[in-house]
Amino acid sequence: QVQLVESGGGLVQAGDSLRLSCEISAHTFSIDSIAWFRQAPGGERDFVASIGWWHGYTYYADSVQGRFTISRDNAKNTMYLQMNSLKPEDTAVYYCAADRAITAQALSVIDPNSFDIDYWGKGTLVTVSS
Repeated sequence: QVQLVESGGGLVQAGDSLRLSCEISAHTFSIDSIAWFRQAPGGERDFVASIGWWHGYTYYADSVQGRFTISRDNAKNTMYLQMNSLKPEDTAVYYCAADRAITAQALSVIDPNSFDIDYWGKGTLVTVSS
């Protein structure tokens, strides 16, 4: 069973940076892609960024392109999200997710609220004050 554990959330001011981590506590040979999603208060879960676990191709939501960087360290079984120039509208619970068959590109376009992605973490809260 694959378990995902996020860390690194917190309270920051607009313009600050944060780095989120997602540790995968199991063998990753079955994983095809991994991604970050977020859910703002009262909102639905939205795509943020995804990366192919093996090939490393990346995809971003328009709202974070140029400010956020997704990466992974296969040796450490860990994915990261470097968030720069944070805005109050980035405030949300950030979730990492992984799938055995869905590509990173597909993760960038599916609706995570209605599509069954294999594995989810419990989330980490990011709050950006103005």
